[in-house]
Amino acid sequence: MTQRDSARMIGFAVVLAAYVLSFFHRFAPAGIAGDLAAAFQTSAASLGALAATYFYVYTVMQVPTGILVDTIGPRRIMVTGCLIAAAGSLLFGLAPDLNVAMLGRTLIGLGVSVVFIAMLKLIALWVDERRFATMVGVAMLIGNAGSVLAGTPLAAVAGVVSWRSVFLGTAVLSLLLAVASWAFIREGTGSSGPRLRFDRTSVLGGLGQVLKNRDTWPPVIVNFGLAGSFFGFGGLWATPYLMQIHGLERVVAANHLSLYFAGFALGCLAIGTLSDRLGRRKPVLAAAGLLNCALWALWLSAVTMPLALSYALFLVMGLATASFSLTWACAKELNPPHLSGMSTSVTNMGGFLAGALLQPAVGLVMDLGWDGTLAGGVRQYAPEVFLLGMSLLAASALLGTVAAFFMRETGCRNIWTPPAGASTTRTS
Repeated sequence: MTQRDSARMIGFAVVLAAYVLSFFHRFAPAGIAGDLAAAFQTSAASLGALAATYFYVYTVMQVPTGILVDTIGPRRIMVTGCLIAAAGSLLFGLAPDLNVAMLGRTLIGLGVSVVFIAMLKLIALWVDERRFATMVGVAMLIGNAGSVLAGTPLAAVAGVVSWRSVFLGTAVLSLLLAVASWAFIREGTGSSGPRLRFDRTSVLGGLGQVLKNRDTWPPVIVNFGLAGSFFGFGGLWATPYLMQIHGLERVVAANHLSLYFAGFALGCLAIGTLSDRLGRRKPVLAAAGLLNCALWALWLSAVTMPLALSYALFLVMGLATASFSLTWACAKELNPPHLSGMSTSVTNMGGFLAGALLQPAVGLVMDLGWDGTLAGGVRQYAPEVFLLGMSLLAASALLGTVAAFFMRETGCRNIWTPPAGASTTRTS
């Protein structure tokens, strides 16, 4: 192993650590939904809005992050993002009321929103394109440790030291990651070529190329539908659904959530590797999407099943949901190589936009059907009302699956060609 390879491994380890933390923040409200509802005396809609503030700012930041990593590079973006996330975690952990908590979570979302696109850019710079989906799968397998931690471990720790102490700890960790990012991330150019110039003409020209490319949009819609249902369910509503519809205790429900995230983590690696080895994207995505929709139909039926079976099905659903990770590879392979940051960020924006819309929308639907029942100051919802809210998430998964059939097959390689008479905007 060369010195350059060793340096890249250390830098990549830092980015992966930040990615683990971003996943933890993304799904933490699901593990402590009851604690948050009790601490701030919130309705379902308000709780959904609190969880979704992360997704609002994350969505808005995707394209700017793509522009920034294509111009000034991932290192500076990582340092800035970790510092902002540290401030947000501190504010969230100390929040005296819902408004301050929402501000803290907004800052968390702003800070961690840069991590994934920076990581994709580094993979595009350092790894052969035929291994891109596999490497993204490896990264997501590791990153999803954060989502697993946001399930049963968070629920257990919060019961011992309080959820506030957990977020004060993540503030310290984010600060350490900012220092490590500056010290260890070293950039370089690979197959993606030199950076885009940081001026308005170059930036708008590059973004315009991505947005005007018709092949960009099916992966965006797939990401919107499948990732949106994943963020809405795993990020907030899965644990309350299992507790209120199936009568499970909190720890048992959290176990389901951890299995869901574990399945997703394993699926990212398995599906990315399978796709790269088959040399196909579209059929893998479509088949997994259909399986995901079938499982959603089962959850909406609210059928009673043995605990072992429900555990297994949550694991399988996580595996199937992971198929949306292929959309980033597709976006990169359908657009100019030097615009990999912008193309992947536009695609990634779809899922986070859906998460931002679906989390509060589910809560709003449930609040409209609430009959006034309270338990320990927390609203309780009739099964039919809860399932009506969940149907929004199922519809999102169906939309993403349908869009998969309209994607252009890339054969796991970049197939973009400039339109006749067109030119690309690059540095010289």
